[in-house]
Amino acid sequence: MSLAIFDLDNTLLSIDSDHAWGEFLLEQGAVDPVAYREANDRFKADYDAGRLDMMAFLEVALKPLADNSMEQLAAWHQQFMVSKIEPNILPLAEELIARHRTRGDTLLIITATNRFITAPIAERLGIDELIAVEPEIQDGRYTGRVSGTPSFQQGKVTRLQQWLDTRDDTLDGAWFYSDSHNDLPLLEMIDHPVAVDPDPALREVAEARGWKIISLRD
Repeated sequence: MSLAIFDLDNTLLSIDSDHAWGEFLLEQGAVDPVAYREANDRFKADYDAGRLDMMAFLEVALKPLADNSMEQLAAWHQQFMVSKIEPNILPLAEELIARHRTRGDTLLIITATNRFITAPIAERLGIDELIAVEPEIQDGRYTGRVSGTPSFQQGKVTRLQQWLDTRDDTLDGAWFYSDSHNDLPLLEMIDHPVAVDPDPALREVAEARGWKIISLRD
């Protein structure tokens, strides 16, 4: 039995759930239709290019959580799951998760997308353990600020180590599945790094190092 770690966006899902949530908010008329779309697309491009300013992104991404009630956010998220997430859960990803579950491995999603967006997705996938960006909550509402270290790039390593420190699990024999070169700091630490439908930068590294490369979209 080992630890099986999964990135979420463009790995277990065929989309980026963070960007899709932004598109959903635009469809609801919940954010400025020009400025927010420009920012949402620009930050996605910066992420893909490996130059994302995470704190600048979170300032924009978490503001709608602070601007709306918990009740409204929950209602929106139910619609979001139906319209954006469910159609983009990859059947082969569910089969991969099931294989690790059958082996008795501990299943963990680690993602740079915030917990508000991702916790219901992890629940839908049957994965109890989730490391995600933590939006701060005070007095029963989101503040628009982030709590702790964002789980992005090297921050995924930091947050995973903090998680391991609270448990008996180790990284011995661990697997990590990811599509993104942004996850190289963590992939390099893992006994079984797997590039899943990798972006060009990750594919180049994976091929050079002899890492396993798979597709969950066939």
